[in-house]
Amino acid sequence: MDPELRRCFVEGMSRAATFVAVATTDGEGGRFGVTISSLTSVSADGDHPSLLACIHHRSSTATAILKNRAFCANLLHEGQHGIANIFAGRSGMADHDARFAQMPWQPGSLGQPKIAGATAVFECRLATALYWETHHIFVGHVTGVTLSEDPATLLYGQRAYRRAVDIS
Repeated sequence: MDPELRRCFVEGMSRAATFVAVATTDGEGGRFGVTISSLTSVSADGDHPSLLACIHHRSSTATAILKNRAFCANLLHEGQHGIANIFAGRSGMADHDARFAQMPWQPGSLGQPKIAGATAVFECRLATALYWETHHIFVGHVTGVTLSEDPATLLYGQRAYRRAVDIS
């Protein structure tokens, strides 16, 4: 790959502000979680609403989701940047049980960890997965949604955590 193309791509994508989520899973493959910024809706229609999440192939969370066949996409509140750092591996905690011990959470209807205080939690059954070069692309059928009273979502852009500001 052309190193200059890669550098420009990474810089350009750093300018795209996006929300911050933690993908969590639990079951036969273990309890794991990872901070992600690649999460999007696929469809609100069909048998179930669906969403898409991308997770690096070396992530233990990706391996566990493939085995557990379910996950939660926890859309973090703007005050939860500490949780984002924990699950991004910035806290120095390699042990996933220790990571989960740092915050309140509860199992959802599919047994997947729902992070308390998240602005929205999407409980998903894994519908399909595709391995693309360096990442697993997961499509989940949404089986439940939990919404908080405060919709202020944590954002990430220009290599820093941000919050949405009304500009109208």
